[in-house]
Amino acid sequence: MYQQDDRDLRKEARKLGLDKHHMMMIRTRIPGGVVTPDAYLAHDRIAGTWGNGTLRITTRQDLQLHGVLKGDLKNAIRAINDSLLTTLGGCGDQERNVMCCPAPWHDRLHGEINQTLAALVTGLTPTTRAYNEIWLDGELAASNQPDPPDTLYGDQYLPRKFKTAIAIEGDNCVDIYANDLGLVAHASRDGGLAGFDLLVGGGLGRTANKPNTWPAVAVPLGYVQPQHAVEAARAVVAVQRDHGDRSDRRHARLKYLIADRGIDWFRAEVASRLTFELEPSRRLQWTSAEDHLGWHEQGDGRSCYGLFVENGRIHDTEMSGLRSALREVVETLRPEIRLTPQQNILFTNLSREQRSVFTAILDRWSVTRTESLPNAIRHSMACPAYPTCGLAVAESERAMPALIREIALVQQGAGVEDSRISYRMTGCPNGCTRPYLGDVGFVGTTLGKYDVFLGGDFAGTRLSELYAHNVKLEEIPHLLRGPLFDYARNRAPGEGFGDWCRRQGIAELADRHALVEVPA
Repeated sequence: MYQQDDRDLRKEARKLGLDKHHMMMIRTRIPGGVVTPDAYLAHDRIAGTWGNGTLRITTRQDLQLHGVLKGDLKNAIRAINDSLLTTLGGCGDQERNVMCCPAPWHDRLHGEINQTLAALVTGLTPTTRAYNEIWLDGELAASNQPDPPDTLYGDQYLPRKFKTAIAIEGDNCVDIYANDLGLVAHASRDGGLAGFDLLVGGGLGRTANKPNTWPAVAVPLGYVQPQHAVEAARAVVAVQRDHGDRSDRRHARLKYLIADRGIDWFRAEVASRLTFELEPSRRLQWTSAEDHLGWHEQGDGRSCYGLFVENGRIHDTEMSGLRSALREVVETLRPEIRLTPQQNILFTNLSREQRSVFTAILDRWSVTRTESLPNAIRHSMACPAYPTCGLAVAESERAMPALIREIALVQQGAGVEDSRISYRMTGCPNGCTRPYLGDVGFVGTTLGKYDVFLGGDFAGTRLSELYAHNVKLEEIPHLLRGPLFDYARNRAPGEGFGDWCRRQGIAELADRHALVEVPA
């Protein structure tokens, strides 16, 4: 959890001589984004009882509760644990939520990957009694008895947070290259799990005006058999534990250790802690970064529906009763829920008869169906930023809806409305919605202004480049007109927007379209 305050109220509070309006954000750790009906309903109740009446799906398949007051923390955290989920590992200098492709396909490969996911969570979670003592037991707040030795973390946590994800080769829906540790699953000839390619050193956070911080994509480490995945993951974490920079938090992520020491040194350090030999990395191929939205057959006679949730915010508005609709769906149909890395939600295990009930509930609450959305909106993400995030220097979640609809009109005018182009916005350089990996990224620099990045790719395999600095929010649609119209005229068959931008050269595009007016 993090302490926050309502930044919209700061000026008025200062004028009245009052303190900031402090409150807490609580993040639940949800491996692979899998949420039972009871756990979802528990979070909905907590949001209404102790939070600000909204739920938020994060880009790491977590749920966040906002606006919880300090006096309500214990009740809220205990209620989360009563639903068989936990906040332990949702934040802090330890292994964060382990991500995994949320697709609920009933086949051997996905089943064996889910077994690895569960083993990773167990193998990378700290063994501490303090969490239960403070938040759940109700009496003991301190103890003179030391915790049992933690075989991974020892007597201290990591130099910085550590993020892990599992992807399936071909589908990079989890943005595997943005993680400290990525495991890319390969299918065997008989449809099972053959093994994992390990990628290390990804991370998108950076600090403005700090040249010793930068976003980075993960690089290949080696290949392991399925039975060795947890041991290899623990070895990677252990090297970061022992050698990561503990003197400068801005330079403490695994990517900086690898940049300073080199991947060969890092591979040797990991190998020295293993009971088996690392195999050479395989060549990876990516064909998509599937959002899993819309209707899909699961392979067991039942269906899954992926619903777009704009910027991950589940709430009721005058236009749509989204939170009420989802509550009714879960209470009535009892689907298992999967949260996606794109801030959306999958409703799984729906029978043929339940499909019509499901759609009727959405329609009754005026919830927009995924199928009716323009692609620009469907493939957009924004972080919370103002008014709650203390790191934000610009708007994001509140600015993106209007901006992305203007951009959708530009795409339509250029004749590329059917193209899959990803748009990602953050209110600061830390990159929570991974803006440096998408086709187009907007990174807040100050109130009302953003750096615009182009040239990543939809599959999320490479970093984008700075296209324009300090652009006013209202000028962004016009700024993108030139490249989008140019792309429509000159792209190769099947070429993505980010790929085309990279082929043209970002500096060349900036020169070409700096002062060019594109006719409507």
